[in-house]
Amino acid sequence: MAAPKRGRSASAQSKPGRALALILIAIVALTGGMFLSGHTTPRLGIDLAGGTSITLEAKADQGSAINKANMDTAVEIMNRRVNGLGVSEAEVQTQGDRNIIVNIPKGTNSKEARDQVGTTAKLYFRPVLAQDATGVAAATPSPSASGSSKASPSPSASKSGTGEKATSSSSPSASATSQGRAVTDALKADSTPSASASASGSPSPSASASGGTSASDAKLQAQYAALDCSKQAQRNKAGEGAKPTETTVGCGEFNGVWYKYLLGPAAVAGTEVKKAQAVFDTQTAAGWQVTMTFNSKGASKFADITGKLAQNTQPLNEFGIVLDGQVVSSPTVSSSITGGNAQISGSFTQEEAQSLANMLSYGALPLSFQEQSVTTVTAALGGEQLHAGLLAGAIGLALVVIYLVAYYRGLSVVAMASLLVSAILTYVIMALLGPAIGFALNLPAVCGAIVAIGITADSFIVYFERIRDEIREGRSLRPAVERAWPRARRTILVSDFVSFLAAAVLFIVTVGKVQGFAFTLGLTTVLDVVVVFFFTKPLMTLLARRKFFASGSKWSGLDPKSLGAKPPLRRTRRPAAPAHTKEA
Repeated sequence: MAAPKRGRSASAQSKPGRALALILIAIVALTGGMFLSGHTTPRLGIDLAGGTSITLEAKADQGSAINKANMDTAVEIMNRRVNGLGVSEAEVQTQGDRNIIVNIPKGTNSKEARDQVGTTAKLYFRPVLAQDATGVAAATPSPSASGSSKASPSPSASKSGTGEKATSSSSPSASATSQGRAVTDALKADSTPSASASASGSPSPSASASGGTSASDAKLQAQYAALDCSKQAQRNKAGEGAKPTETTVGCGEFNGVWYKYLLGPAAVAGTEVKKAQAVFDTQTAAGWQVTMTFNSKGASKFADITGKLAQNTQPLNEFGIVLDGQVVSSPTVSSSITGGNAQISGSFTQEEAQSLANMLSYGALPLSFQEQSVTTVTAALGGEQLHAGLLAGAIGLALVVIYLVAYYRGLSVVAMASLLVSAILTYVIMALLGPAIGFALNLPAVCGAIVAIGITADSFIVYFERIRDEIREGRSLRPAVERAWPRARRTILVSDFVSFLAAAVLFIVTVGKVQGFAFTLGLTTVLDVVVVFFFTKPLMTLLARRKFFASGSKWSGLDPKSLGAKPPLRRTRRPAAPAHTKEA
């Protein structure tokens, strides 16, 4: 019988400290990254933190089909809108083929969210009739900040491919822009050919043709004078209910300063922008630019309005790009732009140019949505659910510990230390995954973590029982630990693979909160393999060298007598066969 190979077993047995050092370094590195990122607690989902959940159903009443591409585009736009409300942890995701779920955590006005998230949101190009700075913004500059004519050279719209740029003007002062033209005169000018193009190409029906001030003009003048865009409540109502063919007001934030605008009737609709993208100009010093391509109808309208605006002086030579009542950019025009291609240049960064391009491309939802349900979860209810979940986890953990101590005695130290390492890794990784991929710890995810306690403990039990089987065969502890590992390892890997496969299938075929359960279950299953291989096995190898365990103490959980061990097998010489006398 060939002797077993001992080289690998002896090497692994003599250097278990390396594996322990490796997992310790991993824990320290992940914990350090958690504190450096500033996210020291897992991000809580809406059912634990409280908030509002809105369910929207898609309606194919705008000529667009309900398909995956349009639904994904709608999710992207809604996500941008809801985060524009100041909600950094909002979740927007599809559910099935026709529904979109918008989860907005605590601290958000649910009515405001309902009004802004599901609206169709039209994007328009409107001529600027007047503008004025109203106050320093509390937030950081918006992505399109440097693409405006405020506090920095104006961006310009030019003919694509010609290199011809509009003349950049210096920043207008507040006093100059506030009375750049009296609001009354601006309203009168709205009836002139330079600013009368509407979205349909016809003059605005609300324009004052007599030269006097109509009641609607007076109301609009008072509304513009009272508008303070530095106040969020007024910003949200600016331009509310205005039709494309009407003159309206709007707000825009540029370089940290809020500006109010008097805007003429819409000249071009956002739906007439065929394509927009951010590009870097390598031939000139223009840097990042936003290029636009209009359809045939939009190209004609854009050429008409830019030709008229180019005849005016600032700010009447600007057109405002208006999305949901907010002016996201206001480039100046120096000449008529024909051909259906245009570009907006300025002091853009890559992020600012990409943001403006996205707004131009996806400013309007491809589908309309009907509100199906709105569920409000209070913070108190979320706290109660979290407390109940943590209590259930604590009870389950306590029962597992009691079982381990009662049945395995000294070996329970190894199991509890392994559970502690697994818990630390799970907590730190969940805290890091919140800002990294948007993972939120909801109640089903907490349930998944509780179920993982049993899965992790099961791996330890498999290994311990294999060791005890070896001791029952009459072997001492140190060889029993090494001989039991290959068989236990196979069983652990097969068991964890089945659990991970079930979690993966559940994550793929389900939507919403059930995915939180599946994700947590899969994550903890992977961590179980890591902990068993890099902590439990090396720690057991080290403890096997200690007298308390090696001698088979009654309290170690490895007492040969208690386990019913067989006496060591001894080899006996086989009796020689009787010699037969040879016959002569």
